[in-house]
Amino acid sequence: MSPLGWCLVLGALHVEVLVPTMADAVRAAEHAVTAAGAAASGHLSIDVRADRAVLRLRSRDAGTVTRRDLQLASDISHALSGRGYEMTVNSGVVQAFEIAIDALDIAAVRPFWQAITDYVDHTVSDGVDDPDCLDASELHLGLVDPFGRGPAIWFQQMDAPRPQRNRIHLDIDLPHDAAQARIDAALAAGGTLLYDGRAPAFWVLADPEGNEACICTWQGRD
Repeated sequence: MSPLGWCLVLGALHVEVLVPTMADAVRAAEHAVTAAGAAASGHLSIDVRADRAVLRLRSRDAGTVTRRDLQLASDISHALSGRGYEMTVNSGVVQAFEIAIDALDIAAVRPFWQAITDYVDHTVSDGVDDPDCLDASELHLGLVDPFGRGPAIWFQQMDAPRPQRNRIHLDIDLPHDAAQARIDAALAAGGTLLYDGRAPAFWVLADPEGNEACICTWQGRD
């Protein structure tokens, strides 16, 4: 979590603004949009709930977080805190889901999933090598909901057939300081830790019948 109170989850900055009513959440959203100014449309998305507004920053043209997003996070945080709003990432709302599909021939299976979901290509700008781009998403071969509603789908290269285990699993992306608690909860619910060799980037767990899921964070990645 940054000193501003935002956290990085799956290539975007997130923060929750806690409020007593939905009307207050709408007002908080309005203050955030005003603070972002003309950049709001290209960077900011907001989910308004009955007791909070969940803010998300990501540069749409770059497909990732840039230094501009960090500046916007600072501007929005100061605008909201100056009006007495409480901001947090610790209530459990901030997380992102991905569906991971293991495939021998990604080029062959990817069109099916794009057609059946009506998703669009996830693109990362050619500018990801620019120093202003802080985090290049691993979804460069993936598919995303054009309206930002459903989980992203990404494809993991297999090097050999694997008929005895499932080839689709969930990735649950969390703030790095929330990962261990979620792992502990999964283990307490009957899960098994299968692999932690790439932690803290991800841990692989399975339910009692062997169906797999990964807990993922932004840490420990190239």
